[in-house]
Amino acid sequence: MGHLDGKVAVVTGAGRGIARGIALLMAEEGAKVVVNDYGVNVDGTEPRSEIADQVVQEIRSKGGTAVASPDSVADWDGSRRIIETAIKNFGKIDILCNVAGILRDRMIFNMTEEEWDIVIATHLKGNMFCTRHAAPYMVKQRWGRILNFSSGSGYGNSGQGNYAAGKEGITGFTYAVGRELGPYGITVNVINPGGATRMGASVPAAAGQIRAARGIVPGGGGRAQQAPAPRIAPDESGGTERDPENNAPIIVWLCTEAGGAVNGQRVGSSGWQVTFTDARRTIRSISKPGRWTVDELIRLVPASLTQGIPNVAPPIEAQAPQAAARS
Repeated sequence: MGHLDGKVAVVTGAGRGIARGIALLMAEEGAKVVVNDYGVNVDGTEPRSEIADQVVQEIRSKGGTAVASPDSVADWDGSRRIIETAIKNFGKIDILCNVAGILRDRMIFNMTEEEWDIVIATHLKGNMFCTRHAAPYMVKQRWGRILNFSSGSGYGNSGQGNYAAGKEGITGFTYAVGRELGPYGITVNVINPGGATRMGASVPAAAGQIRAARGIVPGGGGRAQQAPAPRIAPDESGGTERDPENNAPIIVWLCTEAGGAVNGQRVGSSGWQVTFTDARRTIRSISKPGRWTVDELIRLVPASLTQGIPNVAPPIEAQAPQAAARS
């Protein structure tokens, strides 16, 4: 018996990468899967329906049950059709994994309105639309699992203001909807995944070097200090820490009965490490019985609140003397 026997899952963006691994493992664990993929390039262009079809055939070849959905999550009616594909084919929806995403990297002083809008639509609207259409079915049956996918890039990557805004928006959306749907037996969690995917590979080499220097792990896993350096040597199964399929087991677990104890949380699944991150706590504070003056803050903030906290991107003028000193 599989851990998801009798369940129906919708996985968006499941034609490739992290979502494909999730769809395959869910089917292996007994779920009936709607494999959704708009089939676009990394930048959201040139949709192709055969991308989802290929994963469906792979699942069926292994004895699983799956159907394809080629609709776009960023379209209100398209996202409704994605959920209706589950209802029409399998009679219900138990699990929704909102993984679909695209990139349009650009520095903010060069970014166009279209580059902003399409990334926000795919990530933030896509999560909202699919969740909105799935929620009534889950509320009615008093059971559901919703997994939204954010990224370590939400902490801030140069050239990804649109992507970061969408991903951190997904995190806030998850916290709110987890509170709304929890009383109905529905859990809503946000995942920070990692892995060697085509999205990570599309980042230009120069940008990758800048991000590495600032401690960003390639592939969306988060900041380097939050995880050990990835091991490229294969484990006993032949896989490596950069395999996108490594994310799937914790996702499947969160969709089981046991996973129902976890709601409104941020879960990291980069490599062979699983983490729970609480970004909603105060790390330092100062107080007084009255309103602060600017002079008081000028004197006290550097000695208390900001002491030891680095500027993530100091001005070039401040960097030049340091570079000269090293040369």
